[in-house]
Amino acid sequence: MLTATTQSRAANVVTMQTKRTLLSTALVALLLANIAAGQDPIETIRIDSDLVDLKVSVLGFDPKAPLPLLDPRDFLVLEDGIPQEISFFAAADTPFDLVLLLDLSGSNSKNLKMIRNSAKRFVDAARDIDRIALVTFTDQPALYSPFSLDRRKLKKTIDEIDEAVGGTNFWDSMDYVLNDLIPAGTGPRRSAIVVMTDGIDNALPEVPGTGSRVTFERLINKIRNSETLVFPIYLDTEEENVKRYHVPRAAYAQARAQLSQISVVCGTPMYQARQLSDLDAVYAQVVRDLSTVYSIGYRPTNKTLDGKWRSVEVHLIKRSDLFARTKRGYYAKLLEKS
Repeated sequence: MLTATTQSRAANVVTMQTKRTLLSTALVALLLANIAAGQDPIETIRIDSDLVDLKVSVLGFDPKAPLPLLDPRDFLVLEDGIPQEISFFAAADTPFDLVLLLDLSGSNSKNLKMIRNSAKRFVDAARDIDRIALVTFTDQPALYSPFSLDRRKLKKTIDEIDEAVGGTNFWDSMDYVLNDLIPAGTGPRRSAIVVMTDGIDNALPEVPGTGSRVTFERLINKIRNSETLVFPIYLDTEEENVKRYHVPRAAYAQARAQLSQISVVCGTPMYQARQLSDLDAVYAQVVRDLSTVYSIGYRPTNKTLDGKWRSVEVHLIKRSDLFARTKRGYYAKLLEKS
């Protein structure tokens, strides 16, 4: 009887250990699945079987007019320059991670009250589903708030923005946001940067100061190859800075040209703000442009699985007032050799 009891207890122990092992394995699998879901990159091109799924932003909608309904006939998809037949189409509100990047250098620091108030208006204009991060910069960026949905907390943080002293490293600050802040976004969210600046970097010719270590050419290439949209808002400080800091007008002309180049690469307008009231319309337009993302799927005419790069373009047919933006391409899945 003692032997039978011992064997029974041993069997129970083995059974319990087996259940615990299975339960642990299931929990680990569930945890890994959740982690994988959380690390889903922003605006990826998905290939399910032979279907390429694009996330397409359409920019330029009139914020005062009803949102037009676009359908597959409004879009032209090109892969390596060859038209593709759209086999899947859907439109949905997509949450964004929005970075508000504020220039506090030079004469902008004199307008601190206006900058605070405008930042609060941006928070009010954004949708409830959009997370917002707050960054200011002079000769280096300062992170005031990581991505947050808490509007009250964001406004309280905005009130804590104080006067900053230093030069203007605009390009380095943009590079910081793209490298260190944007990758913190996870899941199905897309990303955008709304930057308020006069565009002057101390690295520009004849502008006093050391300036950014990152060159503008390197920055614009990074923006071009990024999924992140950049909305430049030009703050006109030319007259004051030319007189007070002897910044050459040629530097302002070059700065405006660079901001325009950023907007062209992203397909976003370059806004100009001379007073606080100008920003209301700007924020309304930005929010409208970010409101809807289209999911467009197609099966490539090129069926070769060679692992090579395929360039992708999306154009709007008969809508020259709008601009479609999506990822620049993908690598075809390499066929594994048996």
